Amino acid sequence: MATVPVFSSGGLKTFVGNPPENPTSPSISRPLSYRSLRISAAKTSPKLTGRNLRVVVVGGGPAGGSAAEVLAKGGIETYVIERKLDNCKPCGGAIPLCMVDEFDLPLDIIDRRVTKMKMISPSNVAVDIGRTLKPDEYIGMLRREVLDAYLRERAAGAGATVINGLFTKMDLPADNGSPYTIHYNEFTGVGGVGEKRTMEVDAVIGADGANSRVAKSIGAGDYDYAIAFQERIRIPEDKMVYYEDLAEMYVGDDVSPDFYGWVFPKCDHVAVGTGTVTHKGEIKKFQSATRLRAKDKILGGKIIRVEAHPIPEHPRPKRVAGRVALVGDAAGYVTKCSGEGIYFAAKSGRMCAEALVEGSEMGKRMVEEGDLRKYLEKWDKQYWSTYKVLDILQKVFYRSNPAREAFVEMCADEYVQKMTFDSYLYKRVVPGNPLEDLKLAINTIGSLVRANALRNEMNKISV
Repeated sequence: MATVPVFSSGGLKTFVGNPPENPTSPSISRPLSYRSLRISAAKTSPKLTGRNLRVVVVGGGPAGGSAAEVLAKGGIETYVIERKLDNCKPCGGAIPLCMVDEFDLPLDIIDRRVTKMKMISPSNVAVDIGRTLKPDEYIGMLRREVLDAYLRERAAGAGATVINGLFTKMDLPADNGSPYTIHYNEFTGVGGVGEKRTMEVDAVIGADGANSRVAKSIGAGDYDYAIAFQERIRIPEDKMVYYEDLAEMYVGDDVSPDFYGWVFPKCDHVAVGTGTVTHKGEIKKFQSATRLRAKDKILGGKIIRVEAHPIPEHPRPKRVAGRVALVGDAAGYVTKCSGEGIYFAAKSGRMCAEALVEGSEMGKRMVEEGDLRKYLEKWDKQYWSTYKVLDILQKVFYRSNPAREAFVEMCADEYVQKMTFDSYLYKRVVPGNPLEDLKLAINTIGSLVRANALRNEMNKISV
C-alpha cells in the first residue's frame, strides 16, 4: 500500500536468516519477449495434438489479468473467471514507478502522482517524506476497479476469454495426463445465482485472493491475515488541494495495534483506511480513530463507499501442486510492514504464466509440476529477502507506541528516505554507503533506546 523506511541491503542481510540457495538481487524485468524465451519443457512432456495447452485463471485482479495476457500471447488457450467485474478491493492503490513502465500502464489510469508523504506518529509528530525524489519520480495512486478492468481488457485483446462467473470447485485429475474439471456459476444477467457450468483444462492459476477456493482445492494450507477497512470520502475541493500530490500514514495504538492508518488521494476523493491482524473485531474502532486523526483535513467530507477485505500476512505453506499454481494474494504475496501487494500480485501472475509458456513450448506441450516450480524458484530467489526484511521491521517498530515514535523519528533521515524510495520505486536492492549505513545503525539504536526509556517513564506514571 505504501512505502516504509528500510535499511540498505548491506545492513539487513545479516539479520534475515537462511535464504534460498544462490539468492539474487531483484531487478526490473521487461515485458515477456517470446523471441528470447528459453524453452525448457520437461523431457517427458507429451506434445499436444489438434489443440494448444488450455489454462484457466481463477480471479481477474492484477495477478489474474497479468497472467492471462502472457498466457494468451504465448499461444495458450486462456480463460479468466472473475466474480466481480467492478471489483473495488479496499486497497490503498499505491503502485511503484517501475510498474508503470514494466507493465506498460497508460498514465490516464493513474489518479494522482504522489511526491510527498507525511508519516505521523502516535503523538501527532509529522515527518515529511519525499525530499529525495527526483522531479520525474512519484508513487502512482489509482483505483483498483480501473486497474483491474484495464488488465483484463488487455488480456481479452490478446485472446483470453473473460467469464463473469463464480468458481465453486474443481475435480483433480486421475493421472498426469488427465484434465482438471472446473465447476463455476456463470452470470448471464438472468438471476443472481448464475448458470452452473464446467470446463476441462490442463492447468490452473489461482489468482482468487486471500479466500482462495483454488488454494482450498489443493490443500494449500492457511495463513494469518489482516482485515483492511477503507472508506472512500469525497471532501470539499479546497481540502482536496491539500492532498493533490500528498499521502498520509498514521501510526499508533489508536489507529492499529500492528499496522497503520492511511489517507491516500484518488481522482475526486480520498481513501481513508486501516488494518489489523491481532484485533480484527475492533477494526471499526481503529477506522474511527484514523478519521479522527485526519478530521481537520477531511472535514465536511461525505463517505461514498465502504470496503473491507482480508489481506494475507505471509506466503501459504503450499503454492504449487500438480499443474495448479497460486499467485498474488492467493499465494500470500503481500509484504509485512507496508502492506504492499499490487505490484507483487501482477509480477507473480506474469512470472507464473511465463513458466507455463516456456514449459509448454508456446502451448504445444503438456506441462508438469516441475514447470510451475520454476516460477516458485525464481520468485523466492528474487523476493525472499524483501519479505523477511519487512517482517523484521514490523516486529521491531510496530510493537508499541514508543517504538513507533522511534520509527517516525528515523523517517526524518534523508538517507533513510533515499534508500526507501529507491528500493520501493524500482523494486531492486539498492547498494548502501558503508559510512551512512553505520550512522543509520547508530541512529536506529539511539531511537530505540530513547523509545524504551520513554516506555519506562510512561510505565512509572501509570503505576
